[in-house]
Amino acid sequence: MAIINQTIENYLKCMYSLSNKESGKGISTNAIAEKLQTKASSVTDMLKKLSRKGLVDYKKYHGASLTENGSKIALSTLRKHRLWEVFLVNELDFAWNEVHEIAEQLEHIESEDLVNRLEAYLGHPKFDPHGDPIPDADGKLIDDRSMKRLHASEVGTKGKVVGVVDSSDNFLAHLGHLGINLGTEISISDKADYDGSMTISLNEERVNISESTAKNILIEQL
Repeated sequence: MAIINQTIENYLKCMYSLSNKESGKGISTNAIAEKLQTKASSVTDMLKKLSRKGLVDYKKYHGASLTENGSKIALSTLRKHRLWEVFLVNELDFAWNEVHEIAEQLEHIESEDLVNRLEAYLGHPKFDPHGDPIPDADGKLIDDRSMKRLHASEVGTKGKVVGVVDSSDNFLAHLGHLGINLGTEISISDKADYDGSMTISLNEERVNISESTAKNILIEQL
């Protein structure tokens, strides 16, 4: 059985996230290097190691893809990460823009029993604090919500924030400043033809947001 360490888990999780964006294509070494903030040459060396362990299919100049075993490990790591984010927000009162780096450390805990008990303690949550679906113990990731980006909605639309496209600390802090969080109900009061900016109503308060902000907010229509 291949020895799995934190570096390997980080690579596999990174590749899983990139495979969703580059569907049907091999993931390039440059894309992995950019996401992990490392050198492309280092990525190439690691991909060769992962290929020998049976976790990645890698062919020079054609990119790489996860094998079935590689995907299982990536989803397991992702499950732990997102469950810990729920715990940090729901139980320890962290803000949604404060939990990612802490969860990056906690996601490498090996005990399956601990993770299963954590999931049960939290009430088997389906989504993390950013609206991303949480894989179950079998690695199944199901998201049957009907979502759309806020900027693509018309004036008069009412919806609930169910996720974000950009989960960076800066963007989440920006939304927090605006009073927008997961579950916030929004109605679109006005939309500018010139630059796509919007006026939205949060309860009885009106807030102006840019098109770039609206593009990164996912809503489910009410």
